[in-house]
Amino acid sequence: MSKAVSKFRGTGVAIITPFKNDGSVDYKQLEKVVQHIIKGKCEYIVVLGTTGESVTLSKEEKKAVVKCVVKAAQKKVPVVLGHGGNNTQELLEGLDTLDFTGIDALLSVSPYYNKPTQEGIYQHYAAIAKKSPLPIILYNVPGRTASNITAETTLRLAHDFKNIIAVKEASGNIEQMMKIINGKPKDFLVISGDDALTMPLSACGGDGVISVVANAFPKDYSEMVRLSLKGDFAKAQKLHYKLLDIIGLLFVDGNPAGVKYAMNQLGVCNDTVRLPLVSITKPTADKLKELIKNY
Repeated sequence: MSKAVSKFRGTGVAIITPFKNDGSVDYKQLEKVVQHIIKGKCEYIVVLGTTGESVTLSKEEKKAVVKCVVKAAQKKVPVVLGHGGNNTQELLEGLDTLDFTGIDALLSVSPYYNKPTQEGIYQHYAAIAKKSPLPIILYNVPGRTASNITAETTLRLAHDFKNIIAVKEASGNIEQMMKIINGKPKDFLVISGDDALTMPLSACGGDGVISVVANAFPKDYSEMVRLSLKGDFAKAQKLHYKLLDIIGLLFVDGNPAGVKYAMNQLGVCNDTVRLPLVSITKPTADKLKELIKNY
């Protein structure tokens, strides 16, 4: 596997965007989160993903957030930029105007709301791949997009475009992921999009994760992933089950409200989210607080 691809094997963190109590971006806390992730030995950072509440950020805020993360990372870890949507032409135009300084790859979510056919999804990514100056990680998350990228479409893209180097698979369908692993090119990664499925996917030949929980627990979670990739599942299982209940609670009242609450409990950053998201409910908070206390 080439170095250009292998650097995305392991734990990537879909980094949150901390907000002040007034809802403005807290760049000092964002720097602190980056340092927290790097100290926890995660392999790379993904900025402007779903967990970063990118859809609620203005164009100016997006530029500032990316600049802040790249600067704070200090080239110690690769940085992946979220660049996806349901307007193909707008994404292509963005490839001409975006500043890719310090960015190592793009994470591009499958078109949402439009509900394109598999051919439409293929042509969408083909257009991006033909124009992108950076490697591309496909992002399949049917629970948010209302359409699934089938294993056949993912493999077609993987074989047709060398700069499409990976897929973040958040379908929850292990059988689909196994089909991709079985038929993929050598230099193509199958990355978990679900924290709870990373270890079992690794046993099937997966290549790691783009994680939510690693915002809060980067050290233990990234170590679990490294152990899984080495095939040391006896040790990996201990960390997997140590975190499993926490992982489940993070998503009960929506992401990233859950992980932000956990990070606030750990003293990393504030837990403010932007509408239409709201903070987690008291019953969820009480359970999460107790788990973190006893962690």
